[in-house]
Amino acid sequence: MHRLFASIALAVPAVTAAVLAVSVLELVAAEAAEVPDPANGLRLARRWCAACHVVEPSQTAAAADAPAFAALAADPLRAEDAIANILAAPAKAHSKMQDLALSRLEIGDLVAYIKSLRR
Repeated sequence: MHRLFASIALAVPAVTAAVLAVSVLELVAAEAAEVPDPANGLRLARRWCAACHVVEPSQTAAAADAPAFAALAADPLRAEDAIANILAAPAKAHSKMQDLALSRLEIGDLVAYIKSLRR
């Protein structure tokens, strides 16, 4: 019986160290994944936003009442957190915009892309 307890006592620090190492790696990976990616924001904008908004300079047509992303980027009243809030809850912003159910990371990527259009 004492050998069993001794084996467990020796194994616990090793298991704990392995769990901590994995947890640290997961945290580092999660933190790296949360860095906004403007290139992914452009991909998302092309897919979900371009039907209504001009999302890039090469786009020639969009809905007349939807602001272009470059205009959003240039507007000093459109802070990044305000754009993120609109994307998170579009129905509160205006009823014409559909809820795309974007993740927090996707919203961050879209905001980073819009921010990249500032001049």
